[in-house]
Amino acid sequence: MRRRSPSERNDYAIIREIYENDNSSEDFENELEKALEAQVQTIVIEPSKLGDETARWITVGNCLHKTAVLSFLTCLGTGVVWPDRGYVYLPFGFVSVICAGVYAVSWQMDPCCKYQVEREAGNLQKLPLHQLTSSSPVVLVRKDDVRRKWLQNTSALLAAGYCGWRIYDWYFK
Repeated sequence: MRRRSPSERNDYAIIREIYENDNSSEDFENELEKALEAQVQTIVIEPSKLGDETARWITVGNCLHKTAVLSFLTCLGTGVVWPDRGYVYLPFGFVSVICAGVYAVSWQMDPCCKYQVEREAGNLQKLPLHQLTSSSPVVLVRKDDVRRKWLQNTSALLAAGYCGWRIYDWYFK
């Protein structure tokens, strides 16, 4: 598939809830996959099951990201305050590394991780939601996540480095 320039990209795609055959659920998923790969700026998902699953998938990825970063900050903060109490900050460093690792393996390459669920009413009013048949569609908005991934990966590496340094310092000095 050829990469499109930002001016060629579609502004939005609507995954309509129209049941034409027995494989409609798969058709909805294929439409969503095509929209994600086409890097559409806004995706409106009418089928409630697909919308809920997609929103949940994004929420779990966001939770892993936030847990990795906050665990690193807690690890560093408690390590500075109580450097002699490894049982306080080492688990936070471990959680940061594990969460970042799970995110990297399961979410980082998924095109869905580039999207966030839009919940702000002001932004939703700008969309052509009057054309929809569903009363509660899920709206995904494409976001640049380069800085977010950089922050998460750097945090996890720093947490691993800090914990490794403290363990080395205890046992080999």
